[in-house]
Amino acid sequence: MNTTSQHPIDDTTTPVLIGEDFTKPAAIRWLVLGAIAGPVLFTLAWIILGFLSPGYTAWGTQVAPYSPISQPISGLGLGPTAPFMNAAFVLSGLLILVGIVGIFQGIKEMGTLARWSSTVLLALSPLGMMVDGFFTLESMLLHTAGFFLSCATPVLSFVVISLLLRRIRSFRLLGNWLLLGSPLTLALVVLFFLTFSPTVEGMQTGVAGLTERILAIEVLAWFVVMGVLVFRRSSGNKSRG
Repeated sequence: MNTTSQHPIDDTTTPVLIGEDFTKPAAIRWLVLGAIAGPVLFTLAWIILGFLSPGYTAWGTQVAPYSPISQPISGLGLGPTAPFMNAAFVLSGLLILVGIVGIFQGIKEMGTLARWSSTVLLALSPLGMMVDGFFTLESMLLHTAGFFLSCATPVLSFVVISLLLRRIRSFRLLGNWLLLGSPLTLALVVLFFLTFSPTVEGMQTGVAGLTERILAIEVLAWFVVMGVLVFRRSSGNKSRG
């Protein structure tokens, strides 16, 4: 009698456990998409708005026409394109932040400390993007801080995360490449500052706009790669399940 009375309890708990196993990977897959959508949205925003911008006024000086070769992406956060570019900074950063959470929640081989340490380190980059969306180029100190968070912190975060990923067989190749991504990012940051002039007149000449865009594409590409790999992996697990 005691044995048979336990069966209804087993039957009711089993579906709940199965439901949890299927629901969590599905939720993670949706979160991971943010790491792909965010960089795509941001890149499309500065490409399209770069063609549409008639120029802008910074510190009382008119900058026109807008040149993606010499002028920074943040220049699009001033003038007629300001509402759209600043919204792209914030929304893209938010999407990438959500994607980062999904990526490391989807790598189950990582311990809790490693998973959340990686999440916090990599989250500095999208948080910097959001700072730049709220504080435009004219708020130079805060805007520069946002730039360093978004583009310079990956020099450190890529190294730490690569060392953690190399311990996991299925992510070892990504870890190896990410280890190379750190010095590449550092080189591009240095190149940008070598070509950048912190004056309105300086921003109208040279190639700082081009070097900044190369840096932005390189950093964001790593988020896309990580997002794609984890998304494919979770999709494979779902199909096998």
